[in-house]
Formats: sequence, C-alpha cells, structure tokens
Amino acid sequence: MLINKPKKSRHAKLITSSYELYQYEAIDFLKLVPTESIDLVITDPPYESLEKHRAVGTTTRLKNSKASSNTWFKIFPNYLFPELLHEIYRILKKNSHFYLFCDQETAFIIKPEAEDAGFKFWKPLIWDKKKIGMGYHYRARYEFILFFEKGKRKLNNLAIPDILEYPRIHRGYPTEKPAELSETLIQQSSSKNELICDPFMGSCSVGIATIRQNRRFLGADISREAFNISKKRIQSLKS
Repeated sequence: MLINKPKKSRHAKLITSSYELYQYEAIDFLKLVPTESIDLVITDPPYESLEKHRAVGTTTRLKNSKASSNTWFKIFPNYLFPELLHEIYRILKKNSHFYLFCDQETAFIIKPEAEDAGFKFWKPLIWDKKKIGMGYHYRARYEFILFFEKGKRKLNNLAIPDILEYPRIHRGYPTEKPAELSETLIQQSSSKNELICDPFMGSCSVGIATIRQNRRFLGADISREAFNISKKRIQSLKS
C-alpha cells in the first residue's frame, strides 16, 4: 500500500503492485500520501469556472439540472487551491514535474498560488483538440496544461512542441482527456517504474496512460461512480 491509509475505512479501494485506486476527496487523500514519495503529478480538477460554462450551455453534457447539480463530480472551489497545491508540492520528490489541466480563467488563479507553494512555473502547454467545441466568443478548440517544476528536472525529449494535438473524447466521462495526451507528458517527465499520481482521476485516463508506459499509478476521486469506472477500465487494460 502506497498511502498512509487507516485499516478501517468506508472508502472504496483497489490495490495491486502496479496501481492503487481510492474513492476519496482530493485534499484528504493527498494528506495520506507520504512526503516526497511521488515522481510526477498530472491532474485535471473540476475547476469552478465550469459552473459558468454550464450556466451558458457550453458544457450542457455535464449538468443534471438547471440548478447545476451533477451526478458525475462536485466542483472544486477556487478557495481550496492553495491547500491543494501545497499538498501536491509536499508529496512530490525533489526534481520533479507537475501538470495541471485548466481553462484560461483558472490559469490566472493557479499560477500565483502554485508559485507560492514553491513551484517554478515554466509555461502553459496547449492541448489542441483539433475540432472546435461549444461557445460564443470564438468557439473553444484548446485547453491549457500548466507546466510546473519542483527543483530541476530535464525533459526527456527536447524536440516536443508546446502545442499537443490530440482529438477530444466524444461521449466519454465529463471533461475526459485522451490517454495519449497524458502519455506524452508521462514520457517527458518520468522514467519506467516511477510513481505517478492523479488526485482527480475521473475515469482514469492518466492511470491508463501510466500503465501503458510501464509506470506505477496512484489515483483517487471523490465520486464512487468515477471509482467504479476507473476500476473497470484499468482492470480491463491489465487482463
């Protein structure tokens, strides 16, 4: 077991030698992870501005009602980002990388908070989804991936551009990212058998990418539905 988890818990879990999945709130989960035990963090929080997008109908697939309740995930409020980022910094080993998916509005919130936690900000990478989505003021075709560093670690391939082109996932888990996109980040910022963490794992696209690249995965999500989907997907991959 990779985390300092109480033996008795109501939280669902799946533990193997290659991966550990937990149904847990992100910050509570990270507090159980030992200091400087993780080689790379890649994550995609359900950031607060998603509520604004839902209100104008640009992410209607995510909503359950006009009251914006959601059976898939709860929005992670902006005021919790400082604590989240300090925990991520704590669990990462020295000389490691951290990638966070977000929109342009959330990027302005995350960057100073992450720097305050101790990270060096390098740049925003662009995920080009190759086809436009919903929207009103120039329809969205891209998303930011904020690239941070703790200490100093070289990228494995200096020929990779800062615009990464992968088609968006259609009819998948809400805001799901293609595993191939995470594979690029994993190849760039980790080595075989290293430990990669995602505290907002959703349907486990980062976990799938991790196992494909012969690394170990530690993931959590507050949603039992997300945990069950992740369990099914990752077990199918290993079968």
